[in-house]
Amino acid sequence: MADPFAPIPGDCTSPAGFLAGGGTCGLKASGRPDVGAIVSTRPATSAATFTTNLVKAAPVLVSREHLQVTGGTQRAIVFNSGNANAATGTQGLADARQMAFRFCDGPGAPHGVIVDDVFVASTGVIGVPLDMDRLGAGIANLHLTADGGHHAVRAMMTTDTVPKAVAATFTAHGRTVTVGGIAKGAAMIAPHMATMLAFVTTDAAVEAQYLQLALTRAVDSSFNMIIIDGDMSTNDTCFLIANGASWGGAPLDGSQAECATFEAALGYVCGELARAMARDGEGSTKFIVVDVAGAATVADARRVARAVAGSNLTKAAVLGADPNWGRIACAAGYSGAPVDPNRLEIAIGGLTLVRDGVAVRYDPDAASARMKGTEVHIRVGLHLGNESATAWGCDLTPDYVRLNSDYTT
Repeated sequence: MADPFAPIPGDCTSPAGFLAGGGTCGLKASGRPDVGAIVSTRPATSAATFTTNLVKAAPVLVSREHLQVTGGTQRAIVFNSGNANAATGTQGLADARQMAFRFCDGPGAPHGVIVDDVFVASTGVIGVPLDMDRLGAGIANLHLTADGGHHAVRAMMTTDTVPKAVAATFTAHGRTVTVGGIAKGAAMIAPHMATMLAFVTTDAAVEAQYLQLALTRAVDSSFNMIIIDGDMSTNDTCFLIANGASWGGAPLDGSQAECATFEAALGYVCGELARAMARDGEGSTKFIVVDVAGAATVADARRVARAVAGSNLTKAAVLGADPNWGRIACAAGYSGAPVDPNRLEIAIGGLTLVRDGVAVRYDPDAASARMKGTEVHIRVGLHLGNESATAWGCDLTPDYVRLNSDYTT
């Protein structure tokens, strides 16, 4: 069992040896912050996961290229909001590379940081070329500090209504070790990443190969288990940088006892950031938690949970506090996972509505009442095995349609 970790208020600069900041360069017509960076003051290892959409934005392609070239030694992240730099052709690739170059050439880069050591990320409108005069100036003018995470997180926001930041600590080798992160995302959220950016840092020392494995595990159970509208973005990215600033032993490689605690803390940070996205879904009024139990495999449990959380009919039913359990059964059935309709069990807010595939006697008003709060819990029992999973989502409201009917106009 992993040793305990402790959640703390914090962000990407909570771990030792990281600087961050955010600013405004004019990419957003609103004048809100739209450029930022995070950097380790010392050499680091890195890992990343990217969108599985075949239409990948230029910064995704460039960051993936940098990761492959170095094998995982990135120590900086430079990003912008207000423009996705997606579907922008060869000029978009040149602009993404220019973002890394401008950072390395500016005052915010520690000595020795080269272009391949920099991850880049963008979020915003697709198909519009970056204004590199403005963005380049914004990168050059960034002021990075040891407590600048709160500025960085605001610079990555688009339609988010609240900043998303979290941190956790644990003890290893007699030292306090921290994992912290920031994220953005409120729409175009679907499994296998989302229109999200997540930047996670830690002052643990971790070998690059194991760091990638740990991040993939954390993403699979967090960012890949949220769904707001079923639209997978072109820019989804999660970066993890580990600099060892608070580590007193050999770098983690997957074999040490401390790995379990590290992964628990990392999983918590990614999970909290993911749930914050689902709570902040565009136009949403209710947060949905879907627990699936009794699956033959974890993959099956995840398929069912994601299908239910992503069902527009279920999301609409939650909006209206309508305990229409048929929507849930339907989503489970088309999830692609094995489902025996004669064993299916469904509960809402702890009230069982279906057992052995048929409705039980329940009070519809009582069931509806359990859907009228800001958080709605749905449980699906498959009774086919011992594996479970949880997905998170939100209701579907007229405001979501309104917000996305004039996004570019």
